[in-house]
Amino acid sequence: MHPDFALLIPPVLSVVLLVGLISGLRLHPFPALILASGFLGIASGLIPTATVTTFERGFGGILSTTGLVVGLGSMLGGLLLESGGADRIASAFTGLGPVTWIPSTICAAALLIGLPHLFDVSFIMLVPLVYTIAQRSGLPLLMVGMPLVAGLMIPHGLLPPHPSPTAALMLFHADAGQTVLYGLLIAVPMAILSGPLFAVAIIRGRLLRAGGLDGSVAPLFSAPPVDPSRRPLRLGVVVATILLPPGLMMVRSFGRGLLAPNSVAFQILDAIGDPVVSMLVAVLVAIVVLGLGSGMTMPKVQTLLGRSLVPAAGIILILGAGGGFKEMFVATHIGDLVAHGAAAWHISPLVLVWSVAALMRVAVGSATVATTMAAGIVAPMAATAGVSPALLVLAAGSGGLMFSHVNDSGFWLFKQYFQLTMLETFRSWTLLVSFQALLGLAGVLTLNALLG
Repeated sequence: MHPDFALLIPPVLSVVLLVGLISGLRLHPFPALILASGFLGIASGLIPTATVTTFERGFGGILSTTGLVVGLGSMLGGLLLESGGADRIASAFTGLGPVTWIPSTICAAALLIGLPHLFDVSFIMLVPLVYTIAQRSGLPLLMVGMPLVAGLMIPHGLLPPHPSPTAALMLFHADAGQTVLYGLLIAVPMAILSGPLFAVAIIRGRLLRAGGLDGSVAPLFSAPPVDPSRRPLRLGVVVATILLPPGLMMVRSFGRGLLAPNSVAFQILDAIGDPVVSMLVAVLVAIVVLGLGSGMTMPKVQTLLGRSLVPAAGIILILGAGGGFKEMFVATHIGDLVAHGAAAWHISPLVLVWSVAALMRVAVGSATVATTMAAGIVAPMAATAGVSPALLVLAAGSGGLMFSHVNDSGFWLFKQYFQLTMLETFRSWTLLVSFQALLGLAGVLTLNALLG
């Protein structure tokens, strides 16, 4: 056997082990990634102490920034949901036009609401709204539900401060503002095609025929309760607060070229546009305008912020373990081997990182794990590939959306909350996210061609 091919045996076996632990034994991805990383290090010839220190270095490296961003993003999302800001956005968007506009407006609202918050939490919090809108409008349940999910999944794959794109951003050393800008350029057409148009196509095309598609299912939810002490928020204030982090990142990216590098203004702009600082600024603003502005007391805001971190804890640990797994590829020089092989095969780095992320998504189920691992594997070749790091981030993130199925929690959330059969869930949820992954790749390749 050629020596180079022999080096590929440990990483292949480590991925098989990871898939078996998560999909076969139903082990949580965090300990599964630790075990797979340890196996990879030992099988590749590292001594046990070097294996441990390598994993720890990768764990800490990815979380030094990403963990802070995810934690602050969860706080911002918690304030948005608890203060009534999410309801304010959804109500305003769904009231913009006639009933036929509702799938489009709910997708736009979900895209905005999903920017600062984790997918699972946003989905669970907004499903009651889907039932309420479907009952009031007479639309089939999934005609409202699928555009909502489409809108929530787009930032999950493409837009910082969500965990997957944020982790890839750090691994590729991409500019945050540029990543957000390119992500938005892809997100808008993706939302239009995968949201209202996709829902209409599969329902009217009778790809889905039962399971609550005629609006006659027994509702799982009543309208969400309204806190009588809550003060109504102005729509402009809510939207401005949500858009503050990506706005500051983009201002930094495009404002630095107008200022002298050693000036005080440049240093301030460079600092506030950092993902961590921009998220901290947004959280502080949200405490005042969303929390206190809606009538909460400061002790209640404090309790809410603590509670908001609970769902982020698992994501942060998975991200760290994924970073440790990535570091094992670096320490054993397997990443260099993959990079050299890809260069010899003349495969575009954008297609390569998308494909690796898609394969890992199918194998392990977690978009966060898939995106982080793909970015870590392809990162060694990024510096010499001549491709925008921001586009590599978006390629990895969109590949991480591909073909969600029974090993993904989102699959089961969608199935249970919309009362679907397994077949119907594959024909709706799985088809939707796969379509989004392909749209993301098409958008990335298009932007790459236009940027020359």
